[in-house]
Amino acid sequence: MDWRLEESHVLQERDILPEDTDEDGISESFQLLQIDVECEPQEREALPTGSASWCSKNVQRKQRHWEKIVAAKKSKRKQEKERRKANRIENSDNSKSGIYPQHSKRLLRSLTKEKLLEAKHSGPRLCIDLSMTHHMSKKELSRLAGQIRRLYGSNRKADRPFWICLTGFTTDSPLYEECLRMNDGFSSYLLDITEEDCFSVFPLETLVYLTPDSEHALEDVDLNKVYILGGLVDESIQKKVTFQKAREHSVKTARLPIQEYMVRRQNGKNYHSEILAINQVFDILSTYFETQNWPEALKKGVSSRKGYVLQNSVE
Repeated sequence: MDWRLEESHVLQERDILPEDTDEDGISESFQLLQIDVECEPQEREALPTGSASWCSKNVQRKQRHWEKIVAAKKSKRKQEKERRKANRIENSDNSKSGIYPQHSKRLLRSLTKEKLLEAKHSGPRLCIDLSMTHHMSKKELSRLAGQIRRLYGSNRKADRPFWICLTGFTTDSPLYEECLRMNDGFSSYLLDITEEDCFSVFPLETLVYLTPDSEHALEDVDLNKVYILGGLVDESIQKKVTFQKAREHSVKTARLPIQEYMVRRQNGKNYHSEILAINQVFDILSTYFETQNWPEALKKGVSSRKGYVLQNSVE
């Protein structure tokens, strides 16, 4: 069968050629066949015809589309790489200048932790005396827990934070349970907690108890001093509780210089008070420590509801 097929193929080729073809004609025909065979791959690649043309164009179109996708991915990866590099440079520059980008939460947490730990060794110290909470009601404890949360939040945001110590604070107390309930992550706060009284934790000569009943106005924030805030929310407003406690231990007292920089403002209720929540007192101390400006600090912490305004605000 193979031989017959081969013979038949030969005969078909002979039939194609005219009978009177001479030697030159045969040579020319073979040359044309050779040219067609050599050009066939290029023609399929460049200008195919018929169904082969549609198939080849479709493949080329898909190939071009895929090349565009690959090029786009490469360009995107390159842009992302450049963006990350620019962010690293920006974050490095901002950290040196004290400006921290909001989009880098991990960097912010790390820098905040570093600032707080640095304040423990070289920053100003603030003590919250919580030894008087056993006389407080459930409502008052909840308010005090909220004030501690706001105070700690303000300290974390400060450029020059204080190191905070909670004294007279037992883990089995109702206030501790309230702090855990109201303050997310309270057990992870970067501060000191001790059951001991503030007067036994620090040297007495370093203590300054801040109380509105003191005769002495606070002039400056001294890094060598420990400032005490009485952790007391007393809706019955018992006067001179913290002042008397400080005198019992022969500790210096001071009040915020509200009388020196602010004046009473007339109001319908004729209400004027220098008693502030511990987070408000801290906002004043923190702002003054950063700005060295008492009017600016008092404006931030003393609400107009207290009946006081800055002297230059009086019409």
